Amino acid sequence: MAEEPFDNARLQRVKENDPEAAQELVRDLFPLVMRIVRGHLPRRMDPEDLAQIVFVKVFQKIDQYNADAPFPHWVSRIAVNTCLNELRSEKARPELRWADLGEEQAEALERVLERSNETPVDEQVATRDLAQRLLETLPPRDRLILTLLDLEERTVAETAAVTGSPEAVIKVRAFRARRKLRKELERLEKTKGPK
Repeated sequence: MAEEPFDNARLQRVKENDPEAAQELVRDLFPLVMRIVRGHLPRRMDPEDLAQIVFVKVFQKIDQYNADAPFPHWVSRIAVNTCLNELRSEKARPELRWADLGEEQAEALERVLERSNETPVDEQVATRDLAQRLLETLPPRDRLILTLLDLEERTVAETAAVTGSPEAVIKVRAFRARRKLRKELERLEKTKGPK
């Protein structure tokens, strides 16, 4: 019978510095950690470097794991907090200007501003890139909440579990963050200038 990926025996072996168990743990958790890291990656940081930082923290804190939550959830929380800390270290949030946008992103923004409901499939990438650039203008916590709710389509309860914030706080922060994005879009449109 195959061993469960996160059972107590395997975790105990990791705590006892068994290198084989540690490698298995990293192999099993790597896809989860990379998905979180890529979703919350600070500018100018390599995703693999950030994932390595997450795993270092996991191994440093593994004695603190008390099995109240499933082990992958505990690791997810460490990954999210590590990403938030890295995002906080980016002190300045650059102001986005129309001139900073690529041609495809500018066209995507034009459609958004015109309230166009249908985006052709070939332009969805530009729209996603634009959304990412707009999200980067938000504070790290707000960016994380909107990414979890709107891009990853998680529920408010799941977002609350990952971030450690109450559901009511998640709803309020999401509302305010969306309002900030609308204002940023309006400000960005003003920087466009005449056609």
